[in-house]
Order: sequence, then structure tokens, then C-alpha cells
Amino acid sequence: MLSESKYALLKELVKDASNEELIFSKGYIAGFLDGNHQSKSSVAITESQAITVKPVIIYGTETGNSKKVASTLLAGLKKKKINSKVIDVFQYDVEKLKKESLALFVISTQGEGEFPQNAQKFYESLQLQEVNLQNLTYAVLGLGDSSYPLYNNAAVLLDKILEERGATRLLPLVKADVDYSDLANKWEVDLFSKFLDVANHQRVLSAEKTQQSDQGHKKLYTGVITHKVILNDIGSNKQTYHIEITPDEEVLYEPGDALGIYPKNDITVVDSILSILKIESELQIKIDTETKSANDWFIDRNVLGLSKRSVGLIGELFGVSFPDDVADLEYLLAGVEIPEEFSIESLVKLLLPIAPRLYSISSSAEAHDGQVHLTVNLNTFDANGATKHGLASGYLADYPVGSAISFYIHKNNNFRLPPEDKDIIMIGPGTGIAPFRSFIAERDSVGAQGRNWLFFGEQHFVHDFYYQTEVQDWLASGILTRLETAFSRDQQQKIYVQDRIREKGEELNQWIEDGAIIYICGQKAPMSIDVIQAITEVVSTQRKISFEQAKEIVSTLIDEGRLLKDVY
Repeated sequence: MLSESKYALLKELVKDASNEELIFSKGYIAGFLDGNHQSKSSVAITESQAITVKPVIIYGTETGNSKKVASTLLAGLKKKKINSKVIDVFQYDVEKLKKESLALFVISTQGEGEFPQNAQKFYESLQLQEVNLQNLTYAVLGLGDSSYPLYNNAAVLLDKILEERGATRLLPLVKADVDYSDLANKWEVDLFSKFLDVANHQRVLSAEKTQQSDQGHKKLYTGVITHKVILNDIGSNKQTYHIEITPDEEVLYEPGDALGIYPKNDITVVDSILSILKIESELQIKIDTETKSANDWFIDRNVLGLSKRSVGLIGELFGVSFPDDVADLEYLLAGVEIPEEFSIESLVKLLLPIAPRLYSISSSAEAHDGQVHLTVNLNTFDANGATKHGLASGYLADYPVGSAISFYIHKNNNFRLPPEDKDIIMIGPGTGIAPFRSFIAERDSVGAQGRNWLFFGEQHFVHDFYYQTEVQDWLASGILTRLETAFSRDQQQKIYVQDRIREKGEELNQWIEDGAIIYICGQKAPMSIDVIQAITEVVSTQRKISFEQAKEIVSTLIDEGRLLKDVY
């Protein structure tokens, strides 16, 4: 029992408390008691720690009411810092439900107890497919009209079939009439209460994932390239690909990480080299304890852009001296008379395995259903009088859609998002936009409160504005606070992102003084050097200090982790 003084204090606290505050108090006390049972040193659950569930809100609508309720629910959950997202049921594949842990359905009923048109295919798929939803927890809010005999029938049918497929009901089915606002609001409050009840379990799962992702070794994943499109329009000087990989299993990555691939040589290059060497592709070659065909050895060995050391050793093997401007094995061998007693093993031993290539991930696992997206510019150049492509970019550009590909995740702990309330400034011309697409999608998904400012540049607005539709949507939704673009060749005098930085110097300096974190991604030289120079000039001008003093401030920003670079 409580003492009189404590009881009086409790009554005073709850007298004017809102429903939300009472629900939080209930969760706090439950967590405190649970902590006492486990250990006296345990820390009670706080609101931000407790709410770690990540619901997907799926709506089916004919008139728009369900979408309105779903959007209101999303806004409410984001205010409570609950990670969530909304999707039209028409765009949602039943197969995805198997990967969800929590789904909230807002579904209306039409006509004679029918599903809205955009939800009919989804329900039919649930009926026809024996999909196992034992990992799914769900709740259904139905919107209907009680003047019709089959009141909220679509919601009743959906609730029933989800249970039949093994899903666990989080809350009883709620049937709302034409005046649905009060019931919808109560549903949100009830959901919040339930989220507190399951929070501890969610936190344990999250800890296990973190532990697994920090193990330090490179786990090799396999996935299928399910979508690939050129982001540039017709008439561009570039070919930049958006590539989507759907993994065979959950891939543990965070915004800022990179994807590593081991590219292979073009088969036409390998065939040409073997032809020059007069070697059959299926000839078995043993190197140390490993035996493979000649084709397999040369597919995986570096034959392009050889180092001067490698070129020198190959020259010694053939007793010749190669010119300094030739670094591809195919062209080196083309000018050599191959001896009849030539040892292919000796050449293979001189060739190093192809090194992995890293590409900044341009997706958020949270926002993109576990997919991994890349933004890859096809590197094109002239060599020996012929147009060539970069090994890795050419490999990915030519990789067939629908084919499996192996990759690993390269953790980049030096390029991480800050706390959700911090402002960020992202400077990413060209494919440097890749990690920032990930950043913005992640911040949108988790409801981060910090402001987001993007600087993007390319050659032409019409041809080279990567992810233009998405960027416009970000601006419209407010997740992207500001956007500055620099299309260098749309006017006589070229304009770059560093020029936009100088133009916006007053506002940029204010953001920095307010604690914003600056991120730079893209080419190391000259872009990142020029950007740092521009930021330093802005600090010097706006704060009326010398350039040397400004350099010290920028250096301090770097040391404090407030200016981060991912450049190449």
C-alpha cells in the first residue's frame, strides 16, 4: 500500500494527465517492475527505448477515407518516434507479409460487402496462396456504413483470413461507421498501449541483430538483380544505372555502408588473351594446390590496368620491355611472340586476383523492404584507340536482370547518420547522391525531426537529374528541407556545387553554427577539395575571420565528426 503522502501525489499526477501520458506511465511502471524482477541495477524503460516496433500501415480505399486515416495514423506514430510507413494495398505483394513483423490494416467496405477495387487482388491472393504468416502480428480497422446489411464485411473477411494464415491478432477487429474519427483515434491509442507491451521483445531482437552485424567478418550474400534502369535521359553524355538487388536472406546494412562485389573479366577479353597465348579455354591449369580451367583462371585475375611492377615482371617472363603507356594484358601480349615452350602457369602466378570494388548503397533497408540499391556510373574512356569501360561498372551495367549476384556489405562507421534531431547538410554531385538517397529514405522512415539540406550537381538538368521525381517528392513531403542544384553545362559559365555553397553562405554558416553535420560524397579530386575550400571561404566571410582561422574551424569540424567524407 502507498503512504498517504505518496497516494496524494499519485492522485495529483494523474488528475489532469492525457490518455497518452497515462499509457506511458503504465508502460514505465511495468518496465520498472520487470527490471526489479531481473536485477536491482536494471534501468526502467523510457518512452524512446520502449517504442521500437516498426509497423507497416496498409490501406484499401475507394473514396479516400482509409488513406486519410492511414496517413493520420502515420503522422501520429512519427510524433511518438515510432518507425512506420504507409502503402496502398494495391502496390503491396502478399509475399511481403511473410517478412513483416507488424502490419496495421485500414480497409473500407464497398457496395454489397465487397472489398474496394484496389484491395480485391490482395484478398484474392491471400485466399489462393497458402502463405505462412506465423511471424506476423496484425490489427484491422474497418470503415463502413451501418445502413448496409453487410456492415464492414471486407474488414471481417480480412481479419479472419489473416488469422487463418497463422498471423497473431494484436487488437480485436474495430468496425467504424461513417463517423469514424473517434474510433480511429481510440484505435491509435490502443495500438500505442500494445506497442509498449511488446517493446521489450522487439528490443531483444534488435540487440541480436546489432551483435550479428558487428561481428567483423565479411559475410557473402547472394541476391537477384530484379530491376535496372539508366537514370540519364536520351542525349546525356553519361550512363548512370539504378540497380536493385533483392537478397535471398536478410542483409544487415545501415545508411552509409557500401556494397562490395568481385567483378569478373569480360569473356571477350579472356577469349582474346587465350587466343593470343594459343591456349584452349578448357585447359586445366594447376597453381599450387588448386586446379581450374584456363578460362576460369583468367576470368578472376586482374588483366586490366596492371601496375608497373606487374608489367615489368611480365616483360621479364617474355624477355621484352613494354612501353609505359600500355597496362592491359591483352595489348601487352599482342606485341609479343609467344615461345612454343611457354609456361602458362608462370603467367597466371604473376596475375593478382581481381580486387573487390565498393559502391555506396543508395537504399535504406527500412524504407526499401530489405532490398539493396546501387547508383553506378558506367566509366567510359579511350585506350589504345578503342572505347573501354571500367571493369566493375561495365560488369554491373551488363549484368542480366533476373540473374543472381554475390556481394558483401562493407561497414562504414565513419559515415553514419547523427541522432534524429540533428540537422544534416549533404553535398553529393553525380553518383555522390547515392548515400544521401539512403539517408533521406531512412530519416523519412523513422520520422527523424532534424532538417535535411541537399546539394546536387551534374552536367544537364534535362538529362542528368538523378532521382528527380523522388527529390521532388521529398521536397513536397517536407523530409527534404532545402535543395540546391548545379548543372554545370546548362549555361556558358560552368556552375558546380561549390559555387552554390558560396551563394548560400549566410544560411550555410548558420546551419553549421546551429550544429548541423556536413557530409560530402563523390570524387575526391577535384570535387571534395573544392567543396572544402568553399566551406572554408564561407566560414571566413560570414564570421569575418581570416582564412587561416576558418581553416582551423573546418579542421575542428572534421576532428569532431561534424564534417564527414566518403570520397573516391
